[in-house]
Amino acid sequence: MTKSTQITQPLREWMDVFMHRSMRGWNQFAKSTGLSMPQFSILMQLHYKGPCGMSEISERFDVSAAAASQLVDKLVQAGHIERTEDPSDRRAKLLKLSTNGAKLVDDGIQERYRWMDELASKFSAAEQTKVSEALGLLTEAARKLDQK
Repeated sequence: MTKSTQITQPLREWMDVFMHRSMRGWNQFAKSTGLSMPQFSILMQLHYKGPCGMSEISERFDVSAAAASQLVDKLVQAGHIERTEDPSDRRAKLLKLSTNGAKLVDDGIQERYRWMDELASKFSAAEQTKVSEALGLLTEAARKLDQK
């Protein structure tokens, strides 16, 4: 086994398991709230990227303006998103998470991390230290790749 394969194969296996568990958790949480995955994804975008306009939603999710508007309208009606006047263009509206929407996203994030807490509890203290150090190295290397 080459040195590269020695690390990439376990990383690929971990990524497959991680992505499967993570996406399944998101999907189950979104369904439990009555939201579709695209609707929940809009809430997550607003959580991580902050307020934005309708055109940004359309562009980021590669959907028509009409489709984006329909998704957002349902989220506004449910009280998860607020429309406010854009201070730089009074004709445009900014979309932002409402208090209700922010709580929903926080609940989803906690739900997503719950299985990680269960997984961590399976390791001994020494194993937890090794895993933590290895993940720290991976995180740092991935961030450096993003900076290029």
